Amino acid sequence: MPRVWEVPVPDSTRVRDARVAAEDAAALAGLGESRTAAAALVATELATNLLKYAEGGRLLIEVVPPPSAPGGHGDPAPVVQIAAVDHGPGMADVAAARRDGFSTSGSLGAGLGACHRVADEFHLHSAPGRGTVALARVGAAVPRAVAVPRSAAVWAGGVTIPFAAAEYSGDAWSWAGAEDRVTLMLADGLGHGREAARASSAAVETLRRSARLTPAELLRRLDTALRGTRGAAVAVAQLDLRAGRLRFAGIGNVGARLREGGTWRHLLSRPGIVGVHRPTTLPETEVPWGADRLLVLHSDGLPSRWAPPGAAGPLTATDPAVTAAVTVRDASSSARPVRDDTTVAVLTPAPPDRP
Repeated sequence: MPRVWEVPVPDSTRVRDARVAAEDAAALAGLGESRTAAAALVATELATNLLKYAEGGRLLIEVVPPPSAPGGHGDPAPVVQIAAVDHGPGMADVAAARRDGFSTSGSLGAGLGACHRVADEFHLHSAPGRGTVALARVGAAVPRAVAVPRSAAVWAGGVTIPFAAAEYSGDAWSWAGAEDRVTLMLADGLGHGREAARASSAAVETLRRSARLTPAELLRRLDTALRGTRGAAVAVAQLDLRAGRLRFAGIGNVGARLREGGTWRHLLSRPGIVGVHRPTTLPETEVPWGADRLLVLHSDGLPSRWAPPGAAGPLTATDPAVTAAVTVRDASSSARPVRDDTTVAVLTPAPPDRP
């Protein structure tokens, strides 16, 4: 089930909690001792930085699919993702902040540099006056001498926040690849807690076994698989990499927005509940996909009037999970947190230098 560790960091007493949460996530991901230590170090440094530079914030720690190349070599090994999110003053020079020795607080300045060294991936986005998102992934050490599948042309990422700091989130996202198709799915189990998580987990497992199906066919299979659960709202987007076309279908209140150049359009779902009440017809929306496209799927924990990320600039060119975390941050605040289990998942073309 989608276990998420949300660790508010209002004071130094929670730094240890961040480290322990990272160790627990590493155990769930099956990481060895050295990579577990790396995850613990990253969580400790990011929590400490929240206190030094933003007067607090929160860490979101979860086990997620890797951001690139689903399918092609069997199920990819999951990774521990650690995101530090704050509404602090932001950074004027993000590149300098990543380097060892840089500090604005009189410390040794080793925190973000250490995270960059020990994590498999480390990304940083900051806007003066709006806050910062630092995101790291730590996985098992694996050989990189493998063929790069066509699906490496796109990457996906997301963040999940359980309602009221619950142990389990009723939301889950995942993606899977089959031949020249990449499918991104977001499921929002009805309600909260373990039973909602059981429904969304069943959706994720079905996606992994059914990646060759079209969005409408997958929703029909999901309707059968989720019988006996509370049911879920589900959105499915499938990219045909060879044809350059995106197909979308959804049931329930999972939102979808597609950036096309400098504009955004809504991709509409049908009313219903997967596993409980499926509509008789499931039309698919089909649109062209290109280098300027960016897809955002989100559950209804996001406020209905949330603003999409900028149509251009460094945010939408960076890691998709960072884009997701910034979207959640900017739609909420420390005074007005998310109002439900909240998940944002993003699909975007990979940058040219993506391995």
